Amino acid sequence: MSCWETIADYGLRSLGHGERLLPRSDFTLCQQFTLIGSGLLWNIYFGVLALVTGFALATAVALGKASTNWWLRKPAEWFIFLFRGSPLFIQFFFAYFVFLSLKGQYDFFDPFTSAWLGALIVLFLNTAAYSGEIFYGALQSIPKGDTEAADAYGITGMPRFRRIVWPTMLRLAWPSYTNEAIFLFHATTLVFFSGFPARGQQGDALYYARYFADKTFNPFIPYPILAGYFILLTLVVIGIFGVINRRLNRHLPGNQRTKMRIRPNLIR
Repeated sequence: MSCWETIADYGLRSLGHGERLLPRSDFTLCQQFTLIGSGLLWNIYFGVLALVTGFALATAVALGKASTNWWLRKPAEWFIFLFRGSPLFIQFFFAYFVFLSLKGQYDFFDPFTSAWLGALIVLFLNTAAYSGEIFYGALQSIPKGDTEAADAYGITGMPRFRRIVWPTMLRLAWPSYTNEAIFLFHATTLVFFSGFPARGQQGDALYYARYFADKTFNPFIPYPILAGYFILLTLVVIGIFGVINRRLNRHLPGNQRTKMRIRPNLIR
């Protein structure tokens, strides 16, 4: 079988298309690159959707924590504490148990026991908690002169938030938020090793890398391939977020613009 035939057979296997049976012996580099790359589609799916939806919730949580209203501040504080204080791996197990219990009583929760929805909800809540704390710190760092100038010009309420507070918050938080985005994509590798099972042909990049490592008893080929894919994915994230960062800081002199510093979290 040529490499092009391998790509045609296994390129979309993780989405349920193509050859159902995995290779059993005589594994080639093309097969490993293709299947691990196919599984990466799930990591991208989880990361992109959790990041986009979590961004909106993170903004709301940050505003809630900064609020003087007890009924808004305390739920935001406890939400952040709960999801930052417990390991993500345990959150997956707990969520799957809850969804499985609810499924036994209500058919509505059946999709929630699948990784495509249940695990996505966990990642969405987790990244919203971490990002919410980042945005809250940025809110606290907004120069008082900016808001005082807005008050002097009569800009209050939602116009002040939309035109001054929110853009400044994003500008200050963006380098740290970029690190959170990178870690979120890395954290997607936990999905199919937690409570959510891989069903049918579904499986992410790490799922297939472990398959080849178990079959060949040689982890020094599939895992470096996996690492290479995630390095490329990280570079893409840095590039996209770098463009947005330059857009947010376009009004500042070059020596005052916030620099992107990538600081991966070793322990979370």
